[in-house]
Amino acid sequence: MSEAAIGSVYVAPPGFEAVLQAELERLGSPPDEWLGRLALCSGPPVASVWALDIWTAPEMHSIASIGEAAKLLKSRQRNWSLVPTGHFRRAALIEERLPPVKAAPLVFPQAAPSSPLGAWTLPAPDRLLFSQTKTSPFPAGEPRFVEDRQGPPSRAYLKLWEACTWLGLWPVPGETCLDLGATPGGWTWAIAKLGARVTAADRAPLAPSVAAMPGVTFRQESAFGLEPRHEARVDWLFSDVIAYPERLLTLAKRWIEAERAGRIVMSVKFQGATDFDIMDAFAAIPGGRLAHLFHNKHEVTFFWSPP
Repeated sequence: MSEAAIGSVYVAPPGFEAVLQAELERLGSPPDEWLGRLALCSGPPVASVWALDIWTAPEMHSIASIGEAAKLLKSRQRNWSLVPTGHFRRAALIEERLPPVKAAPLVFPQAAPSSPLGAWTLPAPDRLLFSQTKTSPFPAGEPRFVEDRQGPPSRAYLKLWEACTWLGLWPVPGETCLDLGATPGGWTWAIAKLGARVTAADRAPLAPSVAAMPGVTFRQESAFGLEPRHEARVDWLFSDVIAYPERLLTLAKRWIEAERAGRIVMSVKFQGATDFDIMDAFAAIPGGRLAHLFHNKHEVTFFWSPP
């Protein structure tokens, strides 16, 4: 691809390159070329759900040496993150000449980094592709956390941590939360650790250690059996329920129409192929947004707040 032809670059989640390809084709911006997990497109940036990061001002330059590449990047700004796509030794030597980027794992709850961060890669030994601006504050769109490997009953809590970091908001003491499909309790654990009150609803019991946490109430009921109009209003509605996307869409709409939730954070899990039509239906809800988080699997996260 020529230097002038690259209008945007998208970072695919590991293993979901084909899904990002399909989404970009639907959006009218099909990739012209792939470099590892990077989709290079000639069109301007489009709002992609499945991209972990979008390089919004990509440039391709010829370079004669490692020193020239490092000098060019440093002349533009201080902070750069490498997305390796090949020529790994040469890329590492360039990286060694750049100022170090402090990418320490976040201690949740902690705001995402705010310092400008660019991204770069080597398409060829004598070619440098970079963008001074991108949509994610994290290298390759991948937030890392200081994990708790003893408290939570599953690693699902990392999805909630990432979702809240993406929002820049999380439950605080005094707020009320409802966690649908809570068992074994990874999300409930994370909410309770923040000091908020949380009611966990599931047909199966919570892990005993989570059920015993201060501020946790358990209701042994189906997430779909609750009638929102009969429920007390909560500040946050969380859902990591395993169900067909159509049922989850109906569930979200019921809670929104009943005006019983201040915010919604809901996993939308795909049982087979990625259902882009359902994604469009979720995105069409006023106040709704979708994102594929780094800690998501074959799913997206639906965020809603009153428009």
